Amino acid sequence: MKLVKPKKFLGQHFLKDLQVAQDIADTVDACPALPVLEVGPGMGVLTQYLLKKERPLKVVELDFESVAYLRENFPQLGDHIIEQDFLKMDLRQLFDGKPFVLTGNYPYNISSQIFFKMLDNKDLIPCCTGMIQKEVAERIAASPGNKTYGILSVLIQAWYSVEYLFTVHEHVFNPPPKVKSAVIRMTRNETKELGCNEQLFKQIVKTTFNQRRKTLRNSISSILDKGNPLSADPIFNKRPEQLSVQDFIDLTNRVEQALQTSAPKAE
Repeated sequence: MKLVKPKKFLGQHFLKDLQVAQDIADTVDACPALPVLEVGPGMGVLTQYLLKKERPLKVVELDFESVAYLRENFPQLGDHIIEQDFLKMDLRQLFDGKPFVLTGNYPYNISSQIFFKMLDNKDLIPCCTGMIQKEVAERIAASPGNKTYGILSVLIQAWYSVEYLFTVHEHVFNPPPKVKSAVIRMTRNETKELGCNEQLFKQIVKTTFNQRRKTLRNSISSILDKGNPLSADPIFNKRPEQLSVQDFIDLTNRVEQALQTSAPKAE
C-alpha cells in the first residue's frame, strides 16, 4: 500500500526517525503495567515500538487513509484501531473504565485541547507522554516568574508533575514543521482535591492570564469588584505569572469568601 500523504488541515507531520520513535515509546516505561492509548498514530512509526511493550494497546486515528494503512500493515492491532476524533471520545469506554497511559506524536493544532481533555479525565490518566510543539512543552513545564508560565502551566501542574524530556529537530519529520518539537511526560501527583472551588480556580487562572500584562487587581475585576476590601491586599499588585499553583488556590479561596461576604442577603 502506498504511503499516506500528510494532511495540513489535520496538522500531520509524520515522524521518520526510528530512534526518536523508539525514545518516545520508551517514555511509557515510567508508568508500567497500564494499558496504552496512542493518539494520532499516522503510519505507525511509534505504534510499532509500543506493540513491543506487550501491554494492551489501542490507537485512535481520525484520518481514513491512515486507518486503512494501519489495518493493512498492523493486522495484530485488529479492532484496537479506533477511527474517531479523540476530542469527542468517551474515554471511560476504552479499557472498561480502567486507567491508562496516554501517548502520541500529537497534532500540533489540537495539543492544548488534548491536554484539557486529559485534565477532565485525570482520574483515568495517571500518566501522559508524547511529542508536541517545543513552545507548548516549555509552557507546560514552566515555573512561576517565567515568561512562558501561563494557563496550561498552572492547570496541569495543579494535578501533574511535568518533565521536559528532550527536544526534537524539524528535519526528522515529513513534512518538516516550522518549529522544533519536544517530548514531555506528565505524571499524576498526589493531589486528590485542590482544596478550593475548582470552577472558580479555573476561571481565575484563565481570566488573569488572558490579561497577563495587568496586575491581578485589574485583570480579576470582572470576577471581584475593585471596591471589594480584599482587592486592597498586596497580592493584587502582582501579575499572574508571579503566582504559584498554591498561590492561585489560596487566592481562589479568598475570592470565594469575599464574593460570599459581599453577596446581597436574601430577604
